[in-house]
Formats: sequence, C-alpha cells, structure tokens
Amino acid sequence: MELFPLPAHFSREAERLRAAGIDTWQQLADLDHDTLVRLGRGGGASEARLIRLRGQARLVVALDLLPADAALLLHAGIATAQGLANADPHRLLQQINRLQRQLIGRSAVLLELATLRRWMRQAAALEPGRPTN
Repeated sequence: MELFPLPAHFSREAERLRAAGIDTWQQLADLDHDTLVRLGRGGGASEARLIRLRGQARLVVALDLLPADAALLLHAGIATAQGLANADPHRLLQQINRLQRQLIGRSAVLLELATLRRWMRQAAALEPGRPTN
C-alpha cells in the first residue's frame, strides 16, 4: 500500500522518507531504529514523528488496517498488535470513540464493537499458540 500522501503535519517527515526511497507502508514498517534516527537528522524531520509513523505502519501492515484506523489505535495507546490483542474491547472502544468525537466532532462515524473485535482477533492470530475466540 502506498505511503503517500501523508497528513500535512508530516510534510517534513514525508520529504525525508521520499528522499530515502521509502514509499510504502511495508518499507516504513521495516525500518530499524538507527535508520529512523538518521532520517530524523537534518531537514527538519522529527525522529519522534518518524517513530510514530513507523508504529502506524506496523499496525497497517500486520493487521491490514487503513492508515487512519492505525493512527486512531495509536492515539488510543495501542502501538502493537500484541497490545491490541490484549486490550479490553469495551474500554478500548469507549476510548477510541471518545477520541473520534474530540478529533472530528459529533458528526464522527464511530467505530463499531464488531470491527474492533475483528481487529483484535487478527492481532491475536499473529501470536502463535494464542486462541483467537
């Protein structure tokens, strides 16, 4: 899946990623920490933002999520598939829906429990030996 375009507030990070030839979520997900640090030097790109983008990319790739859904999970404190698999679905749904209302407003289309549970099953299936109820 194509990485670009990224939201406007990631414009400097997008420039650095493009310059490095990174143009898919998979390529971004595969970056190691040292590469992110190197990309964050100079050019105004933020290492912290690059790390956040890599976390988003890892969720996109591992769970086949839309980038916006992965970003929502990150904002709710879920940074890994394992974290999602171990989360309390009702508490997480409440937190995500609260975030959606804060970010988008009352017109936000809220996440449904069935969708969240599907994501959680997908995340649990990534852990060998774990039941996927």
